[in-house]
Amino acid sequence: MRKLETNDWIILNNIIYKIHTTDNFDEMRLDLLEQLKMVIDYDSADFFLASKEEGRLLCNPITYNCDMDLSEMYEDLDYSRGIMVSGKTLIYRETDIMSDEARVETDYYKKVYKPNNWHYALQIIIARHKKFLGTITFYRTIGKENFHYDDIFMLDMLKDHLAYRLEKYTLGLETSVEKMTISEAILKFELSKREATVLKELMLGKDNSVICEELFITINTLKKHILNIYRKMGIKNRVQLFKMVKENE
Repeated sequence: MRKLETNDWIILNNIIYKIHTTDNFDEMRLDLLEQLKMVIDYDSADFFLASKEEGRLLCNPITYNCDMDLSEMYEDLDYSRGIMVSGKTLIYRETDIMSDEARVETDYYKKVYKPNNWHYALQIIIARHKKFLGTITFYRTIGKENFHYDDIFMLDMLKDHLAYRLEKYTLGLETSVEKMTISEAILKFELSKREATVLKELMLGKDNSVICEELFITINTLKKHILNIYRKMGIKNRVQLFKMVKENE
């Protein structure tokens, strides 16, 4: 196991500080993924919360270099589903629970990993008081070597802090978060120019038919833009959109 250098400790301490002090919960999650890039080598990552919806495990993804919401695929195909509901915080490489030869033959690998050019994964299941709270998965692209136990050690330093913050959020003990402006939403969720235009129209409360007329697009094209906006923002409908974004700048 590698010896942590002074710079590593500085980064870890800063991450821990931000876990507890960043008011906006989703901002904390995104910042966490970005900061961890400095101590763990990975190419993509996603951070899901435990869903309260019956029959579902995952919801509200925050992603790094991964635009797809893979929650439904994970729940249908993921062979680690049982680990999530164990009520224990666990950190593991996928090759620790299944041989590499076996996992590349699974539907999960073929439908989730291969299309994204991923091969190896490192996952942390976050739980507290025997309750599943969320999961973070880090991916390395095909051709790279597997994650090391040093990477597991890094996450082990953070697991209790994450579990405490997620439990607090789940129990509704977080302080209320002010809605973001339209411009802030466009920047934060990296919306395209066309998606930004559609978002502004939606926030004006316009019907789909009116938006189509003004932007000279078909209803199917509009629906695709709206679905992309919802996917990037981790929401499902306009009610959630208006709860997240201010109607006026």
